[in-house]
Amino acid sequence: MSLAVISVCALAIAIIVSCVTTLNVGVLSIAMAWIIGVYIGGMRVNDVIAGFPTPLFLTLTGVTLLFSLAQSNGTLDKLAHHAVRSCRGNRGVVPIMFFLLASALASMGPGNIATAALVAPMAMTTATRFAIPPFLMAIMVGNGANSGSLSPFAPTGIIVSGLMTRIGMPGHEVSTYVSNLLAHATVAFGGYFLFGGLKLFSGQADAGAAAAAAGGKGEGAFDARHWLTLAVIASLIGSVILFEVNVGFGAFVAAVFLVLTKSADDGEAIKRMPWKVIIMVCGVTVLISILEKAQGIDLLVSMISRISTPSTVTGVVAFITGIISVYSSTSGVVLPAFLPMVPGLAASLGGADALGIANSMNVGGHLVDVSPLSTIGALCVAGAPVEDSRNLFNKLLAWGLSMAVVGALLCYVFF
Repeated sequence: MSLAVISVCALAIAIIVSCVTTLNVGVLSIAMAWIIGVYIGGMRVNDVIAGFPTPLFLTLTGVTLLFSLAQSNGTLDKLAHHAVRSCRGNRGVVPIMFFLLASALASMGPGNIATAALVAPMAMTTATRFAIPPFLMAIMVGNGANSGSLSPFAPTGIIVSGLMTRIGMPGHEVSTYVSNLLAHATVAFGGYFLFGGLKLFSGQADAGAAAAAAGGKGEGAFDARHWLTLAVIASLIGSVILFEVNVGFGAFVAAVFLVLTKSADDGEAIKRMPWKVIIMVCGVTVLISILEKAQGIDLLVSMISRISTPSTVTGVVAFITGIISVYSSTSGVVLPAFLPMVPGLAASLGGADALGIANSMNVGGHLVDVSPLSTIGALCVAGAPVEDSRNLFNKLLAWGLSMAVVGALLCYVFF
């Protein structure tokens, strides 16, 4: 068996393990990369270590630390609760507000999963108080969080940006983010109005329900530490856009400033950081580097090329990434595994648009993530009343699976 086939089999094992076990697939990937690279491929240990994505690790760590500080000191909670109050009991506007809130927060930097963890419990409670169908609220919150996931300041956006730079496609951060945002807005608002959202505009909820739903630790006015945190985040975003400051190192400086001014506790924030995701992404990237050296990527490209044409490849890759993402991590497993294939696919099919293929993988992988088998969908189910949870689980499962097909069609049409 050739080294290319062995490396592809190792990637397949990693994807399967990520679907059916709780083992962190990043740890498994590093172990397999070492065994395959050194003992089967005859590589040096340093060659395997070279596959570790140090720039990506530093950027992810800096950004997630900064927004963990903003979450632990209550800044993001206060933003969310004040947004709920702004709806003033209009039932039809409430789910739309939660979409916009989740999208804005995820785009600022916390990312889709952290945003869903922050917003989904409050959104589902609000849905109950306002007599809004839980399914409608779930698809708006879930797609809202996912719509901001590829922001240049969000963890997944940083991952995708790093992967695309590695394959020779830098400078597409804004178009990648906008394409993903528009895709999620299309399916979210389409589903919202198709499944009964218009009826909600005809009724007004109790004005006190908004205040009750928005109650909790985020209630009250912003104090000095919250304003300072928002100012620091705005300064970081502005410096990245205007002065091309490295977002990772800039985030470390911003985090140090917040801790030294006693605006946040770094001990608590470090505990909240998504270490599992960081290890998963970096570990899978090490294994992917072995695939590249062993020409396993070329083998995968040839397999997909056989079932695709230049005009259908965007729909095909969106469907494949969507189906796998229903059961596996989009940012940690699926995109690190598939994005390296983009240049080879574009070249082998002749005439295919490399950016369109990459966007199809990004969109296809994320659209299914409101499934209850994913973290975001599960957070929505967990926040629903017990009597509604089983019905909501079934509806979100059907929604998530159908998004593999919807995503394929959208990507085929637009990319």
